[in-house]
Amino acid sequence: QVQLVESGGGLVQAGASLRLSCAASGRSIGTYTMAWFRQAPGKEREFVAAIRSSGSSTYYADSVKGRFTCSRENAKNTVFLQMNSLKSEDTAVYYCAADRAYNGAYYESRIYDFWGQGTQVTVSS
Repeated sequence: QVQLVESGGGLVQAGASLRLSCAASGRSIGTYTMAWFRQAPGKEREFVAAIRSSGSSTYYADSVKGRFTCSRENAKNTVFLQMNSLKSEDTAVYYCAADRAYNGAYYESRIYDFWGQGTQVTVSS
């Protein structure tokens, strides 16, 4: 089992930056694909970003491309999401997720085996 704990959320003004962290425990996530999803009130959970085990491949939703950067430090069993130029529409609960197998559909929540409890990001305009 893997436990994931997100941190770094908060209330910021539009244009500001935040850095989310996802700390894993229980076992190494070094071989896992890791991802970030978000869910706004009244909306479905949506894909934000994903990173393969080596960190060499990253993927982003069109809505965050160029503003968000996903990275990882396998030695620290931690994944990050750097969020710049935040907009009000980025307001949501952000979740970290881990996929044990190499699944092609990194953007689909159904493939992920472990989830964190989420961290709230609120961007005021």
